[in-house]
Amino acid sequence: MKVEIWSDIMCPFCYIGKRRFEKALAQFPNKDSVEISWKSYLLNPDMKTEPGKNINQYLSETKGWPPEYAQQMNDRVTEMAEQEGLHYDFDKAVVANARDAHRLIQLANASNKGDAMEERLFKAYFTEGKNIADHDVLLQLGEEVGLSPETIQPVLNSKAYSEEVEKDIYEAYNIGVRGVPYFVFNDRYAVSGAQHAETFLGALQKSFGEWEKENKTIKEINGADAAVCTVDGECL
Repeated sequence: MKVEIWSDIMCPFCYIGKRRFEKALAQFPNKDSVEISWKSYLLNPDMKTEPGKNINQYLSETKGWPPEYAQQMNDRVTEMAEQEGLHYDFDKAVVANARDAHRLIQLANASNKGDAMEERLFKAYFTEGKNIADHDVLLQLGEEVGLSPETIQPVLNSKAYSEEVEKDIYEAYNIGVRGVPYFVFNDRYAVSGAQHAETFLGALQKSFGEWEKENKTIKEINGADAAVCTVDGECL
């Protein structure tokens, strides 16, 4: 059964939502039958990369918040992350455009490494203070999840996978996504936001039950001497 997740690397609730979904999946008896697909979403597609700018300063400038309020908001999110075993360090966070990082995720998806790439980028941005727009950083992170430099470099040096990123964003718009994280189960049920694990588990159970009914297969039980006529006209 397919679970599609629209997410932006720079969205603090997306990392929290990922961890809560993983907790639910760990409790789900049929987790081995769940296929996860990470979809691109850009909260600020035109964001300028400004490594010297503090994230609170950026939020103050773009949203009109007092710096103290931006700090309070990030402190609250940091506390939420801690409850899920995540450590956020907004003081180190680098203001950066995430488009190339999303192209790297698309590349990783093609090698079934999308989940690992998403996880590594989240940690790089929220915990380690890495510049996720820097190609040298992206090359290193891609190598860490098992992608080869020979595969990564041509993507970073071109516009490869840009269409896939835009297609995900367009698809999100068409199905009514207005914020992330956004989870779609079996093309039928949606969960919006970093819900608690119990909500995700309920969505998994309901959607999987329906998916299983729709995809039942007939299993044969044969004895040692089964008599059968074939399409070739032979009866054995």
